[in-house]
Amino acid sequence: MSQIENDLKLEIIKSVKKSFDLDIEMNDVIIELPKDVSHGDYASNIAMQLARTLKRKPKEIAESICSNLNLDIISSYEIAGPGFINIFLKNEYLAEVINLVLDQDEKYGHNNTGNGLKINIEYVSANPTGDLHPGHARGAALGDSVSRLLKMSGYDVTREYYVNDAGNQINNMALSLRARYFQEFNYDVEVPEDGYHGSDLIDIAKDLVSKVNDKYINYDEEEALIEFKKFGLEAELNKIKADLKAFNCEFDVFFSEQYIRDNKFVEKALNQLKDRGYTYEKDNALWLKTTSFNDDKDRVIVKSDGSYTYLTPDIAYHLNKLDRGYDKLVDVLGADHHSYVVRLKAAIQALGYEQDKLEVDIVQMARMIKDGEEFKLSKRSGKAVALIDLLDEVGSDALRYFFISRAADTQMDFDLDMAIKRSNENPVYYAQYAHARMCSILNSAKDIDISRKFNLISNEKELTLIKHINEFPKVVADAAYTRMPHKLCNYISKLAQYFHSFYGECKVLDYDNIPLSTQRLALVKASKITLKNALNSIGVSAPESM
Repeated sequence: MSQIENDLKLEIIKSVKKSFDLDIEMNDVIIELPKDVSHGDYASNIAMQLARTLKRKPKEIAESICSNLNLDIISSYEIAGPGFINIFLKNEYLAEVINLVLDQDEKYGHNNTGNGLKINIEYVSANPTGDLHPGHARGAALGDSVSRLLKMSGYDVTREYYVNDAGNQINNMALSLRARYFQEFNYDVEVPEDGYHGSDLIDIAKDLVSKVNDKYINYDEEEALIEFKKFGLEAELNKIKADLKAFNCEFDVFFSEQYIRDNKFVEKALNQLKDRGYTYEKDNALWLKTTSFNDDKDRVIVKSDGSYTYLTPDIAYHLNKLDRGYDKLVDVLGADHHSYVVRLKAAIQALGYEQDKLEVDIVQMARMIKDGEEFKLSKRSGKAVALIDLLDEVGSDALRYFFISRAADTQMDFDLDMAIKRSNENPVYYAQYAHARMCSILNSAKDIDISRKFNLISNEKELTLIKHINEFPKVVADAAYTRMPHKLCNYISKLAQYFHSFYGECKVLDYDNIPLSTQRLALVKASKITLKNALNSIGVSAPESM
């Protein structure tokens, strides 16, 4: 909630108490920005909300409320339609938002709506067997941006990557690396048909040879395979970490599936499910009663040969996260996991937790478009396009912004040509250019002190910009709560638009009117702080020159 919204709500609450001897709460009062500025700076429908309780006409209620409003901050009001209260604020009070921004600086936008709630957000979690693809990249942009917004909103956030370092895919990677290693010494060893044929393992094999030479040629095969697995896993994971860092995306925890298996967490989870009566045996397999929690059928968790299904270690992993004391778990998963969500949430409930302890955000795929056609193959490697290729094409800022500019659950076409355009058509360029212009204005006026009084601020463009700046903490809190960072892209676009509009109409540097210039420069600085903080909240840079 913004400071202005907070003040107006308190005024209305006091007026309702004075007018009707009725106590109402902050959440009962809705304050909105009218679409038409002629309808006031802010509006409330509180009179219509109270009509049933007070058994009076909304217009009568509105008149009573308005007659008891404190006019220290309000210049005028009007009652419109069936009982809307349109409020016009005093310009000088409205402009006090500028001082708030200047005082809070890089902390402007931070809020405590999260109230310290402990959240574990897991995203990307790609198998360490190759490059990250565009789907992983979109999930990374979303997960990292949501994490930033949650932290800004007072949540206690842990960013986690689940390393799938156990199971067949890792064995296949080790066998594939073994083949590439032997090929370096001209042995005729084929990569397994279901192995990994990408060029990255050739590079990893060369690196291994440079470190150990032919050490593993005559090694015991099983022991050598352990070494290939260890070396390959470390190399692939380091490559993923480097690519994510280049994408301005980092994690607090990399958690190993092998650790879950080695430390008997799977057995612990199975025993807990059995003890709670949600398992049964059928066809020599162990089944989980997921139909008790709205799944369309029960699921096998231990196969007839004693091996686990894909779901089982995941159940153990989520139990481990819950044992670590998190209030809420958030999984950011690809579109191919859509049907998986119900059974995973069912397992959480079978373990004895509420369904909403785990929330899942599904990220739809994005098609890469270049020169009007789908961009599928990397010029660098000749194989499927990877995150690193996209970074080479458009850079981290454009990639992140475009990926989160639409809701995660919607499919999107990403126009790579648009992302590198230096024009107002490109929303990233438009926003970053606005920030660079703000910096340029402030650098040009170093000889002019910035005012802390705003009695001369009165132009409609100035006031529209101020009101939008005032909305920033509220937008951050809402985007964090809903885990929808595209709301920040919408905010940033409008902020840049309102600033350009203000700058086009209002002369900022006017040496014939220094008092007005000092106040407008303060507004420029507040705009710069807000825009930089907004861009940072989604992991996009705010350049000072372009």
